[in-house]
Amino acid sequence: MANFRTHITIAAVGGTLLAYAGWQVQWWEVPQALLALALVTFGGILPDIDADRSRSIRLIFNLLSVPALVMGVLLLQPWLTPGVLLVACGGIYFAVRYLGSVLFSRLTVHRGIWHSILAGALCSLITAAVSFQLLKQPAGLAWSHGMAIGVGFLIHLLLDEVYSVDLEGARLKRSSGTAFKLCDTRRPLSSLLMLIATGVLLPWLPPWKVLGELLVQGSFLWR
Repeated sequence: MANFRTHITIAAVGGTLLAYAGWQVQWWEVPQALLALALVTFGGILPDIDADRSRSIRLIFNLLSVPALVMGVLLLQPWLTPGVLLVACGGIYFAVRYLGSVLFSRLTVHRGIWHSILAGALCSLITAAVSFQLLKQPAGLAWSHGMAIGVGFLIHLLLDEVYSVDLEGARLKRSSGTAFKLCDTRRPLSSLLMLIATGVLLPWLPPWKVLGELLVQGSFLWR
């Protein structure tokens, strides 16, 4: 499979192209273009959240702890005194940064459900829901954030599949088919739980009509 440097480099290149294209067609201003670049790059390492020991999982939970901390402050500030808020936010950071990574290491298997299109869809929908509901972003921008994560996620899966082909020996490696798959058929319960989680998110998503309009605009841009 592709290594960390390859994943993050190719994802950053893809993010740069997406950010530039969106800026050219006036989907977003420069700050939002930079955010799209960052989200694609982050999505490009996100599937390795199921790796027990890797640079990806450390970086992923380091990055996730920051928005979790910010959202904790925004949600809890009206209800807590400054001292209690400080303790609560410290707990949030510790829980996401350390307990979260340990939990994922124990409960997930590398190249399992998190290396699937279903997982990519779930991460995209979570991003769109958080952007729309918690961060109060416009529907179009929220869907763009979700799609940026999805693009990076797909880049990761495709890279892993490409690296599973041994061109010199003209054969497929044992890892072929373990990354780019619809769901994890070896662990149907994991796939079912992820599908249920995806369904639970539906009421919190931005209007689907806006997503359709973005996709139509994207198809024109592609042409």
